[in-house]
Amino acid sequence: MALIIRSSAIHAAGCYTTTPIRKGERVAEYTGHRLSKDEADIAYEASPITYLFGLGDGSVVIDGHCATMFINHSCDANCETSEEDDRIWVTAIKNIPAGEEITYDYCLYDGGDDEARCNCGAKKCRGTMYSKEEIRRRKAAAKKALKKPAKKKPARNTSLG
Repeated sequence: MALIIRSSAIHAAGCYTTTPIRKGERVAEYTGHRLSKDEADIAYEASPITYLFGLGDGSVVIDGHCATMFINHSCDANCETSEEDDRIWVTAIKNIPAGEEITYDYCLYDGGDDEARCNCGAKKCRGTMYSKEEIRRRKAAAKKALKKPAKKKPARNTSLG
């Protein structure tokens, strides 16, 4: 199997296969330098785009430096990622014909106030690259913030006597 990088309708550049890929086949490994989440937060504080992939509990990330970093997000992906022995693998979840763009659902979970808008164009697009769980968590937090009562101001003494 060969992967190439070229223009993508989803986002700038994308990763495409030049040969058919069978469902269940490993497509690529996500490789690069490993950093602590804190180191990555400092290194990429002012960067609007990163190629970071969280391992395990997210305290360590891989700073992508490979063709796999160009795999774009899709809400109707043709691949998924899995972690095995501190390595990230991209595996086909359906048969992929030659020439098709490789995609997986990013399932983002830690982006602060960033909306992480999705451009995948899928019929059931969520509109964001955040995971369904993160969307629920954010909605619950917003709802809780709305229900929080405003602090009462102390009453002013208006007596004249």
